[in-house]
Amino acid sequence: MAPAPSIIGAVGADRAEADLPASIGRRLRALRARTGRSLASVARELGISASALSQIETGAMQPSVHRLVELVGVLGAPVSAIFDDHAVAASPDPGAPGDLAEPVPGVFVARSGTETTAHLGQGVTYRRLTPVPIPGVEHFESTYPPGASSSADGGLLVHAGYESGRVVSGTLTFEFVDGEVELGPGESLSFAASRPHRVANRTDRVAVATWLTVVGATAPAAD
Repeated sequence: MAPAPSIIGAVGADRAEADLPASIGRRLRALRARTGRSLASVARELGISASALSQIETGAMQPSVHRLVELVGVLGAPVSAIFDDHAVAASPDPGAPGDLAEPVPGVFVARSGTETTAHLGQGVTYRRLTPVPIPGVEHFESTYPPGASSSADGGLLVHAGYESGRVVSGTLTFEFVDGEVELGPGESLSFAASRPHRVANRTDRVAVATWLTVVGATAPAAD
């Protein structure tokens, strides 16, 4: 009989939910330490106080989507790095509990209930949809409660890559400098992530969407 596929991320769902803000903060702190940068210098580049950044790193404050993407960008890391210790460790211990495993060489498996969910500002959550980080590729599911957005102050987000989003349920509004697009279930859009944008749920229902961002991809040529 073939061995059962191993589970990526051995932490149970309840435990993952309970320690999430602190674990993400710890990983952000590890990423910053790896760059050799001080708390003050990173905070200054982000335009926030060192105290605010410290609260994010300790899990006392939940950053917005906008702030999280800015922060990992300043640290030269992908958003996917915040979801597991393997992605941020300078010298991962292959024998550590919950370390990555391959039931078949080159095949990674994640079972239902083992995923880590990032709880961000305004109740927005992000969940990585790949068992392991993939260089140059970000694949996530996001959930926006009623009235939530990617930035509370209306700031527009800019980051690397070409992005595609698909609304699974509810309705989301995508704001750009020169207009906006509203999408419902089953509808999707694609755009260069370097184009300033903001995501908002202006309805009274929860909205869920999936995202695929590919770094290095370019916009298709116009006909």
